[in-house]
Amino acid sequence: MNMNRELEYMFVQCARVWIPDAEEVWKSAELTKDFKNGDASLQLMLEDGTSIEHKLDPKTKNLPYLRNPDILVGENDLTALSYLHEPAVLHNLKVRFIDSKLIYTYCGIVLVAINPYETLGIYGTDIINAYSGQNMGDMDPHIFAVAEEAYKQMARDERNQSIIVSGESGAGKTVSAKYAMRYFATVSGSTSEANVEQKVLASNPIMEAIGNAKTTRNDNSSRFGKYIEIGFDTRYRIIGANMRTYLLEKSRVVFQADEERNYHIFYQLCASSHLPEFKTLKLSSANDFLYTRQGRSPVIQGVDDTKELSTTRNAFTLLGINESYQMGLFQVLAAILHLGNVEIKDRDSDSSLIPPNNRHLTAFCELVGVTYQDMSQWLCHRKLKTATETYVKTLPRLQATNARDALAKHIYAKLFNWIVEHVNKALITNIKQHSFIGVLDIYGFETFEINSFEQFCINYANEKLQQQFNMHVFKLEQEEYMKEQIPWTLIDFYDNQPCINLIEAKMGILDLLDEECKMPKGSDDSWAQKLYNTHLKTCSLFEKPRMSNRAFIIQHFADKVEYQCEGFLEKNKDTVNEDQINVLKASKKFDLLVELFQDEEKATSPTGQVPGTGGRTRLSIKPDKGRDKSSKEHKKTVGCQFRNSLQMLMDTLNATTPHYVRCIKPNDFKLAFSFDPKRAVQQLRACGVLETIRISAAGFPSRWTYQEFFSRYRVLMKQKDVLSDKKLTCRNVLEKLVEDQDKYQFGKTKIFFRAGQVAYLEKLRADKLRVACIRIQKTIRCWLARKKYLRKRSAAITIQRFTRGYQARCLAKFMRRTQAATIIQKYQRMYVERKRYRQKQAAALVMQTILRAYMARQKYQGLVREHNAVIIQKRVRGWLARCWYKRCLVSLVYLQCCFRRMKARRELKKLKIEARSVEHFKKLNKGMENKIMQLQRRIDEQSKDNRSINEKLVSLETSSTAERERMRGELSRLRGVEEDAKNKGNQVTSLLEQLEKLRKELSSTQKEKKTIEDWAQTYRDEMEKMVSELKDQNCSLKKEKDDLNRLIQEQSQQMTEKMARAIVEKTQQLETDLNEERSRYQNLLTEHLRLEEKYDDLKETMVSSNVSKPGHRRTDSTHSSNESEYTYNSEYAELEEGSRAAEDVTRGMDTSLTLKLQKRLTELEQEKQSLRNELENREDQFQRARARDDVEFKKARGAELEYESLKRQELESENKKLKHDLVEIRRSLLGNAATGAGAPGSPAYKVVLEQLNASCEELEVRKEEVLILRSQLVSQKEAMHHKDEKETMTEPSAYVEDVSKLKDAGELKQAYIGLKDTNRLLEHQLQTQRRGYDSEVESLRGELQNVKEENNRQQQLLAQNLQLPPEARIEASLQHEITRLTNENLELLAEDPTASREARVTILRRMVDLMEQLEKQDRTIRKLKKQLKVYSKRIGEMGAQTEGQTSPGQMVDEPIHPVNIPRREKDFQGMLEYKKEDELKLVKNLILELKPRGVAVNLIPGLPAYILFMCLRHADYVNDDQKVRTLLTSTINSIKKILKKRGDDFETVSFWLSNTCRFLHCLKQYSGDEAFIKHNTQRQNEHILSNFDLAEYRQVISDLAIQIYQQLIKCMENILQPMIVSGMLEHETIQGVSGVKPTGLRKRTSSIVDEGTYTLDSILRQLSAFHSTMCQHGTDPELIKQVVKQQFYIIGAVTLNNLLLRKDMCSWSKGMQIRYNVSQLEEWLRDKGLMTCGAKETLEPLIQAAQLLQVKKKTDEDAEAICSMCLALTTAQIVKVLNLYTPVNEFEERVSVAFIRTIQTRLRDRCESPQLLMDTKMIYPVTFPFNPSSLALETIQIPSSLNLSFLTRV
Repeated sequence: MNMNRELEYMFVQCARVWIPDAEEVWKSAELTKDFKNGDASLQLMLEDGTSIEHKLDPKTKNLPYLRNPDILVGENDLTALSYLHEPAVLHNLKVRFIDSKLIYTYCGIVLVAINPYETLGIYGTDIINAYSGQNMGDMDPHIFAVAEEAYKQMARDERNQSIIVSGESGAGKTVSAKYAMRYFATVSGSTSEANVEQKVLASNPIMEAIGNAKTTRNDNSSRFGKYIEIGFDTRYRIIGANMRTYLLEKSRVVFQADEERNYHIFYQLCASSHLPEFKTLKLSSANDFLYTRQGRSPVIQGVDDTKELSTTRNAFTLLGINESYQMGLFQVLAAILHLGNVEIKDRDSDSSLIPPNNRHLTAFCELVGVTYQDMSQWLCHRKLKTATETYVKTLPRLQATNARDALAKHIYAKLFNWIVEHVNKALITNIKQHSFIGVLDIYGFETFEINSFEQFCINYANEKLQQQFNMHVFKLEQEEYMKEQIPWTLIDFYDNQPCINLIEAKMGILDLLDEECKMPKGSDDSWAQKLYNTHLKTCSLFEKPRMSNRAFIIQHFADKVEYQCEGFLEKNKDTVNEDQINVLKASKKFDLLVELFQDEEKATSPTGQVPGTGGRTRLSIKPDKGRDKSSKEHKKTVGCQFRNSLQMLMDTLNATTPHYVRCIKPNDFKLAFSFDPKRAVQQLRACGVLETIRISAAGFPSRWTYQEFFSRYRVLMKQKDVLSDKKLTCRNVLEKLVEDQDKYQFGKTKIFFRAGQVAYLEKLRADKLRVACIRIQKTIRCWLARKKYLRKRSAAITIQRFTRGYQARCLAKFMRRTQAATIIQKYQRMYVERKRYRQKQAAALVMQTILRAYMARQKYQGLVREHNAVIIQKRVRGWLARCWYKRCLVSLVYLQCCFRRMKARRELKKLKIEARSVEHFKKLNKGMENKIMQLQRRIDEQSKDNRSINEKLVSLETSSTAERERMRGELSRLRGVEEDAKNKGNQVTSLLEQLEKLRKELSSTQKEKKTIEDWAQTYRDEMEKMVSELKDQNCSLKKEKDDLNRLIQEQSQQMTEKMARAIVEKTQQLETDLNEERSRYQNLLTEHLRLEEKYDDLKETMVSSNVSKPGHRRTDSTHSSNESEYTYNSEYAELEEGSRAAEDVTRGMDTSLTLKLQKRLTELEQEKQSLRNELENREDQFQRARARDDVEFKKARGAELEYESLKRQELESENKKLKHDLVEIRRSLLGNAATGAGAPGSPAYKVVLEQLNASCEELEVRKEEVLILRSQLVSQKEAMHHKDEKETMTEPSAYVEDVSKLKDAGELKQAYIGLKDTNRLLEHQLQTQRRGYDSEVESLRGELQNVKEENNRQQQLLAQNLQLPPEARIEASLQHEITRLTNENLELLAEDPTASREARVTILRRMVDLMEQLEKQDRTIRKLKKQLKVYSKRIGEMGAQTEGQTSPGQMVDEPIHPVNIPRREKDFQGMLEYKKEDELKLVKNLILELKPRGVAVNLIPGLPAYILFMCLRHADYVNDDQKVRTLLTSTINSIKKILKKRGDDFETVSFWLSNTCRFLHCLKQYSGDEAFIKHNTQRQNEHILSNFDLAEYRQVISDLAIQIYQQLIKCMENILQPMIVSGMLEHETIQGVSGVKPTGLRKRTSSIVDEGTYTLDSILRQLSAFHSTMCQHGTDPELIKQVVKQQFYIIGAVTLNNLLLRKDMCSWSKGMQIRYNVSQLEEWLRDKGLMTCGAKETLEPLIQAAQLLQVKKKTDEDAEAICSMCLALTTAQIVKVLNLYTPVNEFEERVSVAFIRTIQTRLRDRCESPQLLMDTKMIYPVTFPFNPSSLALETIQIPSSLNLSFLTRV
């Protein structure tokens, strides 16, 4: 009933199922109607929208398979799927392969690998390092994960391991096996210089060349099986390898099908036939030889056979096969090709022959060293032996051809075995093997249209391997159930033992085949009949085809296979003509050929290889002693040999722990990332993956820990169901949710579920979440709807209000318009009437106006005639007077114009010459003071001119007055004449004649006037033209000048900017080059340390070679010692106790190895020295560039530097004087100390001291003020100098232009308008200048008044400052002066350039004031000094008086109290002396036995470094070269020794890093170099080393510091590494954000906090511990910043790498967790004040990856946002994250393939590295900035806890 209820619950509408399909194997469909028990069909709808009816089987009533929830699709482990069946497995593989581009998937204990037919960047060293040391379930599936699991189990369980790689041809078996071996070679390393791991990898190209070929399914198909045992020593490092081969496909040598090739080596030789060394082989194109042209496909696309041969030859050389042997091998291979071209013809029906002088047979015989006659005879003849006689029988052409091909196959097989044997010899070492890992690369199950003997053997081997695989899976399941105490019930699984018995049992197929081969007339047909008779009725797995009597069918575990019997006997016998072999053995010219056949009968396997040495004899097969070596009938058949070797392989696998890799071929067309479901299902069935699924599904495939189940399904529980016991809570909840108790089982730590139950629980969870979401949506939608309704209601009311208002306004408007229309009509009518009236009125007025106007004109005309007569008379008289005046005036003006034109032309010519002269501009740009003097002189001259002009004006006024009087008299005379003319009216006739005459004169005068006017107009035009030309020239000159100035400024600005950019770029380039050189140099140090470590390992190996130590330990192959290349000969070398033993061991070492190491060390030293020199050159360049950059800055600080220099000089001089005076006073006091009045404590003494102190304080204050004033004076002078220069460059040119312009314009105007206008203009200019001078005088008076006020204010301020305390005086004066100068500078900048003169005058006056203040201060200082002298005299007088009043008794009774003046000890100079024999004790107590956690905690930071340096100072002081050298050498070696001994202790490494840096800083600080001693005090400069230059030792110690820093980083990395992934990724810092998804069989690290699990707080605590330890040890702050930056880089890189390799971590919720964790790290940086150290920037890739997980990933806008956001991530990393993105809940959406393609398209133009993972081993180059110590050496005290009492302070 429960089952029916579950079915009804799961098979509901919208449920998705799988239905069979002919094309896609399985097709997805969705239920359109609920299924009810008893229904005969299901109503379904396909994904394309087609509706179908799926009928159920009436017998079984089996429902179709259900689909897994979407969140389970794409899982890393197929066993994590809730529904475990074939369509689910196929769909999961397809989604991972097509959508996510993931080729690896777990299926329980099996790794399924799908061939992508594309090169992927997932096999680099960075990926290997990422998988090294990780649990198999923690990372995404990978071949490296399987290899790491095998390596780990070998070390942990002390058990040999095997990796079984299987699959059909083209599935990628060989590549997978190759990558597994590469992983072992990388993570383990070798123990000798032989580089065994490289030799193991070098065997791959050799075996591929001689054993791989192109087939229709694979371009590089392995045509043999191989099992490689990689041997390891007790430290689990590679020591050697051994290879076994199985069933080489020899028939390929002589025959290839279409589109296939022979073995690669033949085509490589043919492609390289043009090389000189191959001329003797007589080879040509591959199409010329029968054995290489049958497949008609001699070339593989994308493969260069010539390069491949070069790779093969290099591999031969690396494995120790020299050139002579290689050429011998190539001769044999070329001989095989020539043998195939030997043409055999028919002589008759029973015989054949080879034509004489066959060139290919001749070449064959020359290559192998045999005679042409013998070879040609035995190729066409055969020897038959009877009991009594021997016959030679001819062979027909067909048999002779077969014999020839058999010989070629036999030779190639022998050559193959010989190569394998020598490869094994090269891989075997004499070191004892402790354990091994075997890699089996063997053919998978094969079925073709025609299946022969090879396919039969291959499928037989796969049957054996499948049986072993089933038993292993069954065993693991049983162990898991028993471990969890689950009731174990037998699971029915397919057992293929009957099929194996059919093949290998007594009277089986192989047994019958061997029996038939022994028969004299045995044939394939007779063997087939025996098979039919024996097995057709007895075995259900054996069948006979209906239409054939020469074939049989076997039901294998994967499929039915039909085998053709033709050729089985021949291939099983593998016979070859012995006479042909004897001919080859008789070769005397070719030793290699003889060597191939000499051990023919000693082989124990088909390959003929001997059992390996070095611990590999436990599984070898012993030879049969009773075997007759010479009897042919006892020779084993191929089938027997293969069965024996297969049984040996199975024994080996059963003795090891197997790991399975199943390779799948996705399609038959070698298309990249193309998935064929039919082919995939066929291979999944064949390789046993589906059988694994079936076994798992038969039990309880889904397994959850109680904590994971509680975390995932907490939403299905009520609050009352949650108990403190999680196990009991889960039990109670499951009993309520799943009523059928058989659907789950409770183990000790896990809950086991049947197949489908997790999907059922997921559906319940999704339904519960959906209901909650619906409720939330309902509430929110209700709130939104109500809010929308209220908004609409308010809007409706508002609309109604506005509508009604609009209607009311419309009504009012209509009423207003009606009223307005009425008014308009009224006024319009009124207007019409008024217009009519006005027209009539206007007509009457016009008539009146016309009449009155006519009368007025008549009267007016009469008046005008009279008036005109009067005017004519007046004009004639006036004209006569003016004519006389104008004639005089014109003559005068003409003379003036001619004279002034001559002067103007001269001046113009002079001006043009000056304008063209460059010297003119130079003169104009002279100093401002010269111009001022010139202007002053010019003003004086102008004033003189003005006075002369005034005098002229006065004389002109006098003459004009006289002229006016004369004219007045003339006018009165003319008036009298006129009166006489009137009186004499009778003289009209004469007057008329005179009038006529006057008219004639008037006309002539008018002509003359016109002529003069024309001349004047011409002259005016010429002058205007000349003026315009001068103006144009002036404008052009000004323009040229402006252009030149602008061009100069632009060029100057461009040059400045260009130089600045060049300096910045050069600086950045130098910094980059410097960092690169540092990195190279430090990497070279690391390489040197690695070689030293290898050297030490060799010594340890030699020491421990005779001693066996139990146990094992896995160590890092990259571990390096801390020995330096700088070692010195020292008589104290006996410090190391084991040195003698090491020397003895070294004597026994291999001399060549020692020489090689010494040579390598020498090379490294030379390279390091060159790199060091280059680094120093780079640093010098960088310093010089920086010095050039600092020049301008130093210039800008000139005033401050001047102030400092003045202050220093004044202080030094005054200090000397005051010290001298003070010493004199103290001497006088001490001399008179016995007197009472002058004794210390007396009132007079106190008064004197108080006055003395006050005087000293006042003196200091005055001195500071003087210095301030001097610095201000200097700055003012500089400012005035710059301002004068600026004015000199700008003002004169403008002034000269204005003056010249005015001058030219004035002269032209004078020539044009005459003398009077010129005088008026000069008078106006004079008045203007006077007003300007008056205003300037007034402004100067105002400024003088301001300066006086400023002077008074300064004096008041100075008086106020004197009243302040001494400490505040300088600060107050400085503040005031800075404020005043700043304000004045701002005011001057704001003013226009015309105010420069006033500013200059003001500055000069202020300078005078400052000089006066300076003199006052000097007078004050002299006054204070006089007072000081007076006080000194008074003290002396008082002391003399007191001495005279004191009696001798008082002098005896009263003790003398001298002045207590504290002073330093004169004898101690900051040095420590020790005896030569105490050096060992010094090093031992101070370095070797000093514990940072004990004694060193309470010491001064860097105390050991100070003590060592003080000892070094004494050795330098006494000029003891030997002592200096031995002390430094002992110190360096002791530090290395303690670090090698306790290099894993962070506190020890940090302590000695701090002390080494401090010791290095001391060597620099007291070296005497100017760059270092400038930071010292005067006392510290007295401690400078005087005799030895220790620059080389500084470099040695710097190298030592670099080594210690790198060891510190490695130590921190080892501590942080286990915490990072757990704390940053797996731990849920924000609880409840992410839910745990269902897991598979592989163990997964839980994200729930358990005991011992690292969290983010663990990382922060550890970082704080690191930081506090370094601070406590006194590490330099800059060095701490570099360490923290490296720590954060490691955290970010490891976290990002794991994120990129873990699909389960790429989700939205995990992105939130990561961002929160990063914010916590940033908060830690902020708390420690390390935000500027660059650590935050190292986390930028991780931050962007977390943001990428959280942003929207749908539209093109989202793609653009991602591209602009993820700048720190590479394209490969972005695409990888998007591919790995996995929803945790059903409500999240997956990233579509189209979106990922869009991202790739947008990012394809990026120029970046294709590397996927970040380099976690990268260490930033370290620098040690100079950090001088302020601690005085003479003040250091040595604590007694250091046991250094033998040191003496000097």
